[in-house]
Amino acid sequence: MINAQQEKNNFLLQETKVLENQIKEIATIEEEIAALRARQKAVEDLQSDRNLPVHLLSELVKQLPDGVYITSLKQADRVVTMQGMAQSNERVSEMLRNLANNTPWLSKPELVEIVANNVALTPRDQRRVSAFNLRFQLMRSSDVQKAMEAASAAAQGAATQAGK
Repeated sequence: MINAQQEKNNFLLQETKVLENQIKEIATIEEEIAALRARQKAVEDLQSDRNLPVHLLSELVKQLPDGVYITSLKQADRVVTMQGMAQSNERVSEMLRNLANNTPWLSKPELVEIVANNVALTPRDQRRVSAFNLRFQLMRSSDVQKAMEAASAAAQGAATQAGK
């Protein structure tokens, strides 16, 4: 009986070692899957970010009010820093409202600085302008789609509430 029990114990130990090896293989496979998913997400982000400059310039054309001129535009990752001149502080305010409310591609506009300045159009003709510096964030295509879906769902919910 002791020999039979020892054989059973040895068999169980061998099977336990086989299972432990399989568990290690599964863990390495899970790590590989996680790495592949991270790589896939990076590629998808690069694909969606490829069109961001086009959306940025298109939205700036639509959102800049008359009397506002851009003198410098810089992008670091998804944060855009913009400098320019405006005919008045009200024009800068209107531009900030447009960037905040009228476009899904640009978010979190933040006025960094606004300074009264003079610009010489001719030696005798000088105009008072507002020089501004602001920054905002570009939204990824996936974020824009999610926001649009949420907005349409909210609009449908409001329409059903109004119909009751």
